[in-house]
Amino acid sequence: MTGGRLPGPASPGVDVPAHVGLRTSDMAEAREFCRNLYYGTLQIEPVGDPGRLEFSADVARLGPITLGDIRYGTDIHVSIGALETSYHVLVPLTGRLRSQHRGATVLADPTRAVVYRPTGDIELDWPASCRLLSVKVERAALERELDAALDQRVVSPLPLGASFDLVDGPGRTWAALVRLLLTELTAPDTLVSRPRMAARWRDMVVSGLALTVEHPYGEEPAGLQGPHRPRTVKRALDAMNADPCRPWTTRNLSAVAGVGVRVLQDAFRRHVGMSPLTYLRRLRLDEVHAELSRSDPGRTTVSEVAYRWGFTHLSRFAGAYRARFGRTPSQTLRDRP
Repeated sequence: MTGGRLPGPASPGVDVPAHVGLRTSDMAEAREFCRNLYYGTLQIEPVGDPGRLEFSADVARLGPITLGDIRYGTDIHVSIGALETSYHVLVPLTGRLRSQHRGATVLADPTRAVVYRPTGDIELDWPASCRLLSVKVERAALERELDAALDQRVVSPLPLGASFDLVDGPGRTWAALVRLLLTELTAPDTLVSRPRMAARWRDMVVSGLALTVEHPYGEEPAGLQGPHRPRTVKRALDAMNADPCRPWTTRNLSAVAGVGVRVLQDAFRRHVGMSPLTYLRRLRLDEVHAELSRSDPGRTTVSEVAYRWGFTHLSRFAGAYRARFGRTPSQTLRDRP
């Protein structure tokens, strides 16, 4: 298949795998393909002979993750503005990539992956010999997963390490998982094409990354970790994260948690830093932001997405959205990557 745009997301909670590929010797076509599928701020300039370009890419999306197997066949330089809505990992399969991000220089190769946070510009020297796996994970999805894995509050954006090992330990397993998933997503009639299996693969990739990347939380750095949350709070958090579209009330959530309304509210303020419904609204806003960021403005409207995620009062929704993201919902949809 040839093209440069994956279809928009399905209804909330449903992951429909989508795949698109491209083979070309036209740099403009390769550049547009990568901008459409990854980041609109991406700039690609040939360093070697542009006439030797042999771009090939197989890219697939599964819910909040976008996976790609990409090579250029000639030396290029890549510049990308702050990712904002995503975390990103590059896993070289061949060759060596030189990366600069947030003051750190990483030489990534088949023994070491490079990791990018949502903030900070990116500069890449990508040689002709380098073929890699490109893994984009929506910001809210990874942050929720790490929050749940640690069972405590984390800051946003996450203070992740700039790289991780691919030879031993969880990095090797995670990279093999990603490579297998991409193979399955780009093949016809596989188990991953079934929604229930797709959801499990998605969760394995996101949770696996949360357990693979380097972060300071295990060492209790001052000001980063909150106290461990009681089981009652975790039950309510798990319920909201599992089904954020459900019309939850504080009474519903207190029944799930097995405590009274006032007890749950006090516990949330102490251990989460906000009320249950404030957390739910933030969760839904993150989902709206992620969906608008990847949707086609010609096929989607802000109101459709807002209603789908449980926002019925559009003016209040727009105000809350702007307060959280510093821009209007329509700007996000119009200026999507």
